[in-house]
Amino acid sequence: MIIWFTGMSGSGKSTIAERVEKKLADDGYSVHHVDGDRFRAKAGTTNQFSREAILENNYKIIDYCESIKNDYDIIVVAVISPFQETRDKAREIFVEDYKEIFIDCPIEVLIRRDTKNLYSKAKAGEISNLIGVSPNTPYERPQDPDLVIDTSKTTVAEAVEKVYNLITNV
Repeated sequence: MIIWFTGMSGSGKSTIAERVEKKLADDGYSVHHVDGDRFRAKAGTTNQFSREAILENNYKIIDYCESIKNDYDIIVVAVISPFQETRDKAREIFVEDYKEIFIDCPIEVLIRRDTKNLYSKAKAGEISNLIGVSPNTPYERPQDPDLVIDTSKTTVAEAVEKVYNLITNV
């Protein structure tokens, strides 16, 4: 099963994904976590945020997941993946084994949190293609996610339980 967390930077994708991964592993599942930031760093594309670079990176993540899907019970992916076409491609490839979790959060809250100082850097002109802020790199809200979690209204523990219940059909 591929659990694909999508949402804007700072929405809580990685935090929730890490805790879901731990809970699943503690319950005996074989779990692998693919984090978008770490994947980009490993691929050497950390500063490339054009539409084409983002699409290419997301397709590489899909290919990677496809290459290891038989090695794990569950692969947890936490990546912004702003474009519907890549999320649709992942669903097309993994079919019923794909669960899309939209980690939603109002932009005002993201700006207030700004855990990586990305929003302040974008405002200062230091980042030109911040996903969801720049007109060149919009964040396309998922059309039909399996689960939506608004992290401005949901605690991390509550979010983890919702995702866990979806995965385990509790």
